[in-house]
Amino acid sequence: MTQTMTAIAVEGGKGPADALRAEIVARPEPGPGQILIRVRAAGVNRPDLLQRLGFYPPPPGAPTTLGLEVAGEVVVGSGRWKEGDKVCALLGGGGYAQYAVVDARHALPLPAGPDGLLDFAHAAALPETVFTVFANVFEHGMLKPGETLLIHGGTSGIGTTAIAMAKAHGARVIATGRGADKKAQALALGADIAIDAKTEDFAAVAKAAGGADVILDMVGGSYFDQNLEALNTGGRIVYIAALAGPVLEVPVMKIMQKRAVITGSTLRPRPADEKARLAAEVERVVWPWIAAGKLTPVIDATFPLEDAAAAHAHLEAGEHVGKVVLVA
Repeated sequence: MTQTMTAIAVEGGKGPADALRAEIVARPEPGPGQILIRVRAAGVNRPDLLQRLGFYPPPPGAPTTLGLEVAGEVVVGSGRWKEGDKVCALLGGGGYAQYAVVDARHALPLPAGPDGLLDFAHAAALPETVFTVFANVFEHGMLKPGETLLIHGGTSGIGTTAIAMAKAHGARVIATGRGADKKAQALALGADIAIDAKTEDFAAVAKAAGGADVILDMVGGSYFDQNLEALNTGGRIVYIAALAGPVLEVPVMKIMQKRAVITGSTLRPRPADEKARLAAEVERVVWPWIAAGKLTPVIDATFPLEDAAAAHAHLEAGEHVGKVVLVA
């Protein structure tokens, strides 16, 4: 190993997609309980776009380099991991680089599908989305088999993962998307019902189909009233982003009448021990779904690491279905 590596930096500290530049920087050194990974692929996620724009700073102690999930080979092991092991991992940052360090407990073995081990690009598309869906839909949202999950943004990286995980769990899925193409794509991905949010009233369609027990929302304020209309009594609305407004105007009486629960969470700032607990649960519950062919990451496009600017522009355009991945 050399003492330096290629990593992606944001010229000027923040800016548009074309502010991303490849630079030669010092290779990180793993500390106690950490492993060093030779990164072969890194997922691109909306939090990366926010950090690039200066709106989502890394938590204390995390690398300032973008990138929250990777797959590759262990080059310095710790805990259960030894040199040469193939892993994917959830990071606090630093994934857009040739090498990354991570708490050994936040890495998972490269999962096997029905046809063998997933390749690095597909494995790198898993951690951020799978951890997010598991924590928010299955833990905070308490989705049960036989219940109905309404997913906003069903063709996003989170959305495609949530559709597959909910179906693997035995739930029914309603997915929204903006446009007829997105509606058709959500159905092709396994949603039981898909709604064109541009032309259809998603609350009316969901209510006519029996309502939603859990709603996974990354849109925010502008959807809140319709979410409540679509929600069944005792239902749960789970927020993971607020792309169209961070403030809710809450009709308290309706919340009381429906016995609704409104919750949400972020993943990146969680304590290391909590992420380790989630990793163990994901490996126990979700990895068998991958082995059974019930969950396969959907990749829209891959880009070389040095073309991170093009990857960000592609994600910002909003036409993707599934994940965007950098290949190092």
